[in-house]
Amino acid sequence: MALREVVQVGNDVLRKTSKPVTVFDSRLEDLIDDMWETMYANNGMGLAAPQVGILKRIVVMDVNEMKLELINPEIIESSGSDIEQEGCLSCGKIKGKVERPMYVTVRAQDRYGYHFTISGEKYLARCLCHEIDHLNGILFIDKMIKDN
Repeated sequence: MALREVVQVGNDVLRKTSKPVTVFDSRLEDLIDDMWETMYANNGMGLAAPQVGILKRIVVMDVNEMKLELINPEIIESSGSDIEQEGCLSCGKIKGKVERPMYVTVRAQDRYGYHFTISGEKYLARCLCHEIDHLNGILFIDKMIKDN
């Protein structure tokens, strides 16, 4: 495993759409392992591949005592509304309130290419949405509720 640099706001890679993963091999596994190491070294809960400069649809998350690896994730169902504060490893100390769905279901693949779905509410739903946004070039600061 290797520690990778976390890309910061201002780097164009964070604003690009990631490409689907089509090859499930040892290089993919190495990247995922590096992402885990990088996320934990930076005290994160989630990390998307663009945050380490790789435009692939890959996310790792450690939320609610669940370690998740999501390859080619897509939200297939969402409902409700929840407003909470968010932050991001790529946005420094910036924090702000963002409205997200209260509940989501995501379809994804694991590191071996097998499909699965996961549903979550409240905090897990928020994290899933936040990380999937990264794969589409969207940052939480784009959705932050402006103070009146």
